[in-house]
Amino acid sequence: MDVAAGAMRPLLEKLGRLLVAEYSLEDRVKKGVKSLLAELEMMHAALRKVGDKPREELDDQVLIWADKVRELSYSMEDAVDTFMVRVEDDDGRERGPNNVKNRVKKFLKRTKKLFSRGKALHEISDAMDEARELAKELGDLRQRYMLDAQAKSTIDPRLKAVYRDVSELVGIEDGRDELIKMLTDGHEKQQVKTVSIVGFGGIGKTTLAKAVYDKIKGQFGRGAFVTVSRNPDIKRIFKKILHQLDRNKYAAIHEAVRDEGELIDELRMFLQDKRYLIVIDDIWDEEAWGIIKCAFSESGLGSTVITTTRNINVSKACSISGDDMIYQMKPLSEDDSKSLFYKRIFPQETGCPHELEQVSKNILKKCGGVPLAIITVASLLATSDEQIKPKYQWETLHNSIGRGLAEGGSVKDMQRILSFSYYDLPSHLKTCLLYLSIFPEDFEIMKDRLIWRWIAEGFVQGGKQETRLYELGESYFNELANRNLIQPVYDDHKVVACRVHDMVLDLICSMSSEENFVTILDGTQQSKHNLHSKVRRLSFQNSMSELTTHWVDVTSMSQLRSVTLFRTDVDLMQTALSCFQVLRVLDLEGCNFGKSGHKIDLKPIENLLHLRYLGLRVGGTCVGVLPVDIGKLKFLETLDLRSGSEEPLVVPSSVVQLRHLMCLHLYWKNTKIPTGMGNLASLEEVTGLWVDGSSAIEKELGQLQELRVLEIYVCVDDESVCSSLVASLGNLRKLQSLTIWNDGKSRFDVCWNSLVPPPYLSSIEFCYCTSTLPTWINSASLPLLSSLTLGVDRVCLEVDIQILGKLPALCDLKIFTTKAQCTRVERFIVGADAFPCLRECGFGYFQTGPSMFPRGAMPRLEILLFCARASHIASGELDVSMEHLPSLQRVRVILWREKAAGGTSDEFEEAKAALRLAADAHPNRPTLLIDHYHTPLESEEDEEEEHADSGVAAGPGQTEKAS
Repeated sequence: MDVAAGAMRPLLEKLGRLLVAEYSLEDRVKKGVKSLLAELEMMHAALRKVGDKPREELDDQVLIWADKVRELSYSMEDAVDTFMVRVEDDDGRERGPNNVKNRVKKFLKRTKKLFSRGKALHEISDAMDEARELAKELGDLRQRYMLDAQAKSTIDPRLKAVYRDVSELVGIEDGRDELIKMLTDGHEKQQVKTVSIVGFGGIGKTTLAKAVYDKIKGQFGRGAFVTVSRNPDIKRIFKKILHQLDRNKYAAIHEAVRDEGELIDELRMFLQDKRYLIVIDDIWDEEAWGIIKCAFSESGLGSTVITTTRNINVSKACSISGDDMIYQMKPLSEDDSKSLFYKRIFPQETGCPHELEQVSKNILKKCGGVPLAIITVASLLATSDEQIKPKYQWETLHNSIGRGLAEGGSVKDMQRILSFSYYDLPSHLKTCLLYLSIFPEDFEIMKDRLIWRWIAEGFVQGGKQETRLYELGESYFNELANRNLIQPVYDDHKVVACRVHDMVLDLICSMSSEENFVTILDGTQQSKHNLHSKVRRLSFQNSMSELTTHWVDVTSMSQLRSVTLFRTDVDLMQTALSCFQVLRVLDLEGCNFGKSGHKIDLKPIENLLHLRYLGLRVGGTCVGVLPVDIGKLKFLETLDLRSGSEEPLVVPSSVVQLRHLMCLHLYWKNTKIPTGMGNLASLEEVTGLWVDGSSAIEKELGQLQELRVLEIYVCVDDESVCSSLVASLGNLRKLQSLTIWNDGKSRFDVCWNSLVPPPYLSSIEFCYCTSTLPTWINSASLPLLSSLTLGVDRVCLEVDIQILGKLPALCDLKIFTTKAQCTRVERFIVGADAFPCLRECGFGYFQTGPSMFPRGAMPRLEILLFCARASHIASGELDVSMEHLPSLQRVRVILWREKAAGGTSDEFEEAKAALRLAADAHPNRPTLLIDHYHTPLESEEDEEEEHADSGVAAGPGQTEKAS
């Protein structure tokens, strides 16, 4: 329901922009805009109120009204955008020689613009009158039928978890015992101890908390188990706690008239001399917890409070003392999932028939170890007469998970439980979450791609003046992750992508279909559901056969805003593109036209004047030549040209007219950029830029003052080109992430050492540009640096590692050399305070070891990669003990075998044994992976071997992680 409010947000912002002087509206039109804006703002407030209630709890009249408001918003936004496209100046200034012929051309062009502007003003005036009249009618409808968001009464399906019989529980014992151990370890202190259970909706938080409560409540004098929920009645919660603590004393507490303060005082007084166990289940926000925790005094005689929440930020807030902990819920194991699933379906004496084992396995994989999902799906397969449903019904159900489960009471209960998380979201996040229904199940959605698409769709609006849209969108992404609605995907401890659990995808696909938000075409009956309505966003999914003839006429969908292809569709590209007059997003990343043997004609794209996002990351296909007039796409914000093809891509000169372009992805040396890139002053992100001295790009980069992310590949032998590049980089004061890979042989140490790094850099990849550590890599110049990948010809361990160890925010470090360095390692080359934040570290192609770092250094290190001679470890010359690194989880070692230097296979086996012994001696028992380097090393002084596979670097832009 909140989709209607989400559709209105960008419209309100654009109507506000229409009122500024640059659009020179007539007074009558301006008055109409103000009147419409006032009417829509009232509607928006009402829609947000409606959006807080589940759709099934609202009257049909409210749903019809909200749907009409949504369509009005879309249509009006299209009209406003069309007006803005027409009145926007082509490139801001006239060009060309000042001869008679050119002056005539300029005069005719200006005359045409004036006529076009007059026509646009007339059209926007008519559209405004029509919209205002319709808005007034919708406002009258709401008043006439009293369309307010009064919810119907429903029963909370989560009550079943609190009263579930112990015999029904599967896989709860390990989590219960682990949680009890957390509660009892070190609980000799007297203050209240809190453990917060956090996890995805339906994963079993309430069930686990109840199991722990039932197991240990006898150890406490008093106990209570209460549920908070989304819209808590704090007084009622306090009264329930009091009643459960002493049912006799507080038998009439529910009828008593008390305010929150009086109830808190009563609770504190009652609990001050008692040892108690209280569970506060299902906390949704920090504010509610902030009030509830006031009832628990800090001196609690070893009392315990357990909280459950879906929100990571809330779990962090649920602390009373410094010893409090967070318990992250884990999915059920494969065996427990199978046990729970089979228990619900098959008679115990028969078990699962052999022919159903594989489809059962496939179903359980989609359930992802979430008990609620397993129980729900099992209920759809179970029968009252213990007859087993035929295999084809199991396969049908498997195929439907993630795209609309069959109807049924259990399914509705599951979706309601999951939907509580959705309805707790603010309006803008609801829209962003539903947008994920565009992507197929099990799809890894890259974070950057998603955020730029949110921006293109208008979902990311405004914010503080100093906050950029991308950074605001990133905060949206993080909030969805914190609420466990998306599953983050990490690379080097950085979140780079996300996945959506199949059960959440099932929910948002169902809601998206009901709201006519996204239409999925995958060849199934479900995909035909919304085709009678105005389709706004189309997603072509992989399950449809390639090159198929559509059973739906997309050429009639002139109102389409977004087209995403996850399969190759030549017909669409050749015939339909030009019909999508208000298209904002065109994403072809899922296509592979090369595989289908077709060339694609991109010429129609230049007429998609509303386009904000153009994704041409077409697998294995070179798009060849972009449309010559791509500069006509005045509102384009993201252009992705990473085709992966070895064929060169020619970028037309008009691309430098894209003044609104914020993100540009290129495929390095195969993409030629024209002169004039410095005109793209809005650019915030540029990747894959090739600098070889053949153009002035290295000089123009300095004009891109808004750059936040820059990735360039350098291949130059001329030091003057390097000097220009260094000067440009020094001007980019807003830069946060810098990647530079040198694809040539030249090293310009003096030139690169003159770089003054931007002050906000948090991530650097600097590879093969200098022979030694650049002088500007130090704690004074880079106080915010958290990730560093560095490739040099050689390192000076005693100096360079000390410098790196002082970087205060460094979390991820990869450093490798182009030539082997096998010098013996001296102990303690850094101080005990070195690398205070480092979590992942890789040293490649030069000999190192854990003994370099004294106790106290690297206190947070989880992943370590290092290289060493097998003979040095076998002989004991290199100490590989690692117990002094307290957080270690994974270790990878590259062993060098030196046959020419007298090395033996026995030494290699002895070295491996020593490493295993060291790993086993560590309290964490870290995972150990041992590789060996095949090329023999002649002697310790031999540093002339070319850099082969050291296990750290594989080439430009590809860094192998310690794993």
